[in-house]
Amino acid sequence: MDATTPRYPLRLTGELSPRLSRGLWLVKWLLALPHFVVLFFLWVAFAVASVVAFFAILFTGRYPRAIFDFNVGVLRWSWRVGFYSHSALGTDRYPPFTLKDLPDYPARLEVAYPESLSRGLVLVKWWLLALPHYLVVGVFAGGAWAGLNAANHNSGWTSAGGLIAMLVLIAGVVLLFTRRYPKGIFDFVLGMNRWVYRVGAYAALMTDAYPPFRLDMGGEESPPDAAASDPIAAAPAPQLS
Repeated sequence: MDATTPRYPLRLTGELSPRLSRGLWLVKWLLALPHFVVLFFLWVAFAVASVVAFFAILFTGRYPRAIFDFNVGVLRWSWRVGFYSHSALGTDRYPPFTLKDLPDYPARLEVAYPESLSRGLVLVKWWLLALPHYLVVGVFAGGAWAGLNAANHNSGWTSAGGLIAMLVLIAGVVLLFTRRYPKGIFDFVLGMNRWVYRVGAYAALMTDAYPPFRLDMGGEESPPDAAASDPIAAAPAPQLS
């Protein structure tokens, strides 16, 4: 991301491990099964909490902080598991079972808490305004099914195939034979995941900032000092009230 580009409220990063096992990626889906089970229940809770947040925003213009922190934790947990397994294969370090941010883990996700949100936008942004992005997410994460899941706050954004899965598979095959993860593929995969999670946060009503139509590739986003001079609102959303 260029230093002059304003940073989106959701910040997703991933640090590619310099040493990855040749063949561990072949069984990571099995090793990650306990996480998938836990995430299933977490995403059910995420959906229920998002409905509560919907009405809270509609009547008060605020996203309840406890619900917001929980939902960010679910997104964070999902990203760590995805980075370890099907969404990136970027690390062999097993993901922790926690909603909290762990600065020393190579995959991190944060969402800036909004002090206020539009009470009108909450009615339309998750289904109408986000529709163009769902088409893009469908290509990245696996067709119309994945886009629909994003709209419904489901955890299947990056597990249904699509361009992300195809490139991760190619990276895995290259890793198997050369012990190297192609940096160009990693940067592209991170950019697509970043786009998907931005749309997910927007659809989950966690921000009014409309997701940008751009691939911010690479493991790191612009540093806070560079982004601080640009208002988050630089990616404006339509204002209804």
